[in-house]
Order: sequence, then C-alpha cells, then structure tokens
Amino acid sequence: MVKKLNKSFMHVLGMSILFSMSSFSSAEIVMNSAANQQSNISWSSEDANQLLNGDVSYNAEEPSPQGSTKVTTSVRSTGGVVQATPSKTVRIIDTNQYAGQPSVNARAALVMDGQTGEVLYSKNSNTALPIASITKLMTAVVISDARLNMSEKITLQQADFSCSGCKSSSSTLRAGDSMNRAEALLFALMKSENPAASALARTYPGGRSAFISAMNAKARSLGMNSTHYMESTGLHPGNVASARDLGILVNTASQYGLIRQFSTTPSYDFNLGYRVLKSNNTNALVRNGGWNINISKTGYINEAGRCVVMHTTLNNRPAVVVLLGADSSVARTNDATRLMNWASQLPKRI
Repeated sequence: MVKKLNKSFMHVLGMSILFSMSSFSSAEIVMNSAANQQSNISWSSEDANQLLNGDVSYNAEEPSPQGSTKVTTSVRSTGGVVQATPSKTVRIIDTNQYAGQPSVNARAALVMDGQTGEVLYSKNSNTALPIASITKLMTAVVISDARLNMSEKITLQQADFSCSGCKSSSSTLRAGDSMNRAEALLFALMKSENPAASALARTYPGGRSAFISAMNAKARSLGMNSTHYMESTGLHPGNVASARDLGILVNTASQYGLIRQFSTTPSYDFNLGYRVLKSNNTNALVRNGGWNINISKTGYINEAGRCVVMHTTLNNRPAVVVLLGADSSVARTNDATRLMNWASQLPKRI
C-alpha cells in the first residue's frame, strides 16, 4: 500500500526553489541528491502543476519569425485564471565564426547563446539527421503543454515495447508495470526509457496518432522546419531534425520547470510497489556534476550515433549545446566538454 507523504522538495536551477508537497496517492520515488541526501518524493497532479503553472506557454495565434522562438510567460492564479506577461522572441542569429574553434567528432554541432540567439559554434547545423531519443524532449513539451493529470496511473502494455519501423531496445521496465504520468515522464527524460515515452503517447487524448500530430505541429509552430517525428521515443530512424532546429527546441524546453527538473535529475530509485529500479541519468555530465546544466537529453540508435542536447550557463550567459552523430559516448562527452570549455572563454558580443 502506497504511503501518503507530506514532504517538500528542493528544485535546484541556479537557485533553490522550495515546492510544498501535499498528500499523495501515487507511487513513491526516492531521490538521491549529489550530496547523497535522500528525500521521499511522490507526485500528484497538484504537485506537478506547481511546476507546470510557472512554465511558459507559446502563443500560437501570432506566428513567430522563421527560426525563432516566441514565448509568453504564464502564471495560473488561485482562481484558475492565467495571466501572461509580454512575449519574448529569441531569434537564431548567424554571426562570423569565432577564432580558435575546437574540432568535434560529432557529425553536426551547435552552440548558441540562449538569450540572444547568437550562434557561437556551428558544424553542419542545417542538415537534418536522425535524432534518436532527443525525440523525448519534444514528447515532454507536448505532455507539458497538454496540462494532463500528472497523478493518473499508467500501466505499461506490451505494445509500448515495440513499434512499426522502430529499432529494438532493452528496458528495465516490464509490461504490467504501473506508474503515474509524472513518473513516466521522469523515466523518459532521465533514464530515456522507451516504453515510458511510448505509454505517454498512447495515453494522450486521441491516442498515438494525435500525439504525433501534436509533436509535428509544435515543431512547425516553433520554426523547426527540418524536423519530422514518426513516434514518441526516438527508436524510429525517421525522427529527424537539424542541430539548428534542436537549438530552438532546447531553448523552448528550458522554459518548462517540470522538464528542467526531470531531465537533470542525477539518479532516482523508482519504487514500483513490488520492486525498486535504481536509475541514473544517461548524461555523464549531469551525473558527475561540475556544470550548471538546466536541460539534458541524450540519444542513440545506429543511424543517429551518439547525440546530446543541453541548456547550460557558460560565462554567465545561457547557452544551448547540440551534438549529433558522435562515434561513442566518450567522444560525445569529450566533444561537449571541449565546446563548453571553449565557449566559457568567449566574450559577449551581442
């Protein structure tokens, strides 16, 4: 029987934000912090909404310039009324390349100032390539936009473990495992569990087809013109995007508190009631600390190679890092480290 907890939990994103937790009706999660301290966390719709209601919504009524991100900060009042601040547009700006750029192993790369849109580093950034589990970042954006009940129970079905045209993958999850929607999203972002991402699409209003339509519609609305999604996990090699498009997506995802929290959690012990899954973040740079990473997602299938996207802070400015098609996990981590060290030394020009 699931315990009812009355806890608060600390969300660290450059500063500590305290969210008060109410009574819970979902499976218990145990978070292991970098300091090896543990706090029991359980998610209900009210708790998840404390993050969601402080997020950014995107105004679809007024189109943004191509290749830009138009955002409107929304705050839900006690009465359920959403009040919006003026919108802000971040446009990707190509500038002259900086001197002394590092070489990278990846097939494509982008480093972008997250506030001004200035491109600091670019390699094949306009080429559409398979993106593997970077797909799950858009899955998380669509789920967050839908404002679904995050405490709703989701039971994994056999169909969540495979899809037509998808690559095979291993998983620590099993058909019949149950979790709430928040836990499924955490599984998908932190541990990159494909069945969890698949189940999120299946349980979306209208089912998988409606979910994929929403993913592609969101991409179009953001100006991600080289992007196409076939399914929600990234196991289909037909999920493609350019590094430039993913720069837009990462900048967008950084506006969602729930995605920031879940994608950068170093480790969790998931208590599924009859077994506990000890899980670590798939990004070594998140697990090891040392960088102020706000958004993280890795990906791999043979066609895509090793991929990673991050939103971080370099030299006191927000920065987006995208790497697609590295030869190995080590090469991917080394590429990211070289780029971030290099970008940390750059002056602010815009």
